[in-house]
Amino acid sequence: MSASQIISWCVAAITFGTVIMYGCIGETINQKAGDLNLGVPGVMQIGGIASLACAFLYENNVSAPNPWVSMILCLLATLVASALAGALYAFLTVTQKVNQNVTGLTLTILGTGIANFFGGNLMKLSGGVGTISVSFTAAMFKAKLPFLFGKFGTFGSIVFSHGWMVYLALLLAFGIQFFLDRTRTGLNLRAVGENPATADAAGINVTRYKYLAAIIGSMICGVGGLFYVMDYIQGTWANDSTIEALGWLAVALVIFTSWRPRNATWGAYLFGLCYWAYIYIPTGISKFLADKLKLQNVTYMQNLYKMLPYLVTIVVLCVVSRKKKRENQAPASLGQSYFREER
Repeated sequence: MSASQIISWCVAAITFGTVIMYGCIGETINQKAGDLNLGVPGVMQIGGIASLACAFLYENNVSAPNPWVSMILCLLATLVASALAGALYAFLTVTQKVNQNVTGLTLTILGTGIANFFGGNLMKLSGGVGTISVSFTAAMFKAKLPFLFGKFGTFGSIVFSHGWMVYLALLLAFGIQFFLDRTRTGLNLRAVGENPATADAAGINVTRYKYLAAIIGSMICGVGGLFYVMDYIQGTWANDSTIEALGWLAVALVIFTSWRPRNATWGAYLFGLCYWAYIYIPTGISKFLADKLKLQNVTYMQNLYKMLPYLVTIVVLCVVSRKKKRENQAPASLGQSYFREER
């Protein structure tokens, strides 16, 4: 494998990993409050289509669109749309005590339907399938940091050749980790996730914390959808359910990172390396492995490579379960509705 291929593989892994890193960080906040939100794929799709629709309408209805205005409007549209999805989840699970698993899956189906509906209509407005593009706005989200881009040789080509949203994800990961570990509000949030009855008795407003966690977590997940649309596929739309698949990977990454956002900074990139392995692993190695496994076609080997992120997650789950350390386990009340009258 040449140096250029290694660089290309690492760059693709970082871009891919950033999408699921946003989803992982948002879902971690949800789960730290005791809410198992399986609606992450749907929220990411809602955030992505909201940004695309906003950019499309702005670019096509303003004679001289301003790139900064377009970028800000897209961010606001994503945050508002994903916040509404998070509020809906919180209303159903916290106020109405609906089963969290069912609500999350329903939110994923709802988000997929909304995204495909508006995505299809935007394609019709733009002239047909594959013609929609908001490259004017996407260029702002892909803008690189001028004081770092093109410097530090090979290392710089891998680390500093990305848009600013990649570095925002890293800051969020470490910032949320600090928030959860070092601030009173973060510790209160963790207390709600571990034992809401005890937190309630200590004067912590459990309902407020759960609502805020669901809304803020969903907003971060929605930004992951925005990043996918504006950076990963460069300002277009595809009804191929790829965002949904990445959303499920983000949920798996939460477990992989042992509910520590800072671990997502390397776990997401590892997932990216595993995900793109089928393209960059040399054909000779694939043929050798295919022969050893007695596979008739190298394509079968590539399909096995696509399983790597999920296999890595299973291995990590096995390792974590053997350690049996409380800090590596899920919040004690995860997935359970809190009934105050039973306190």
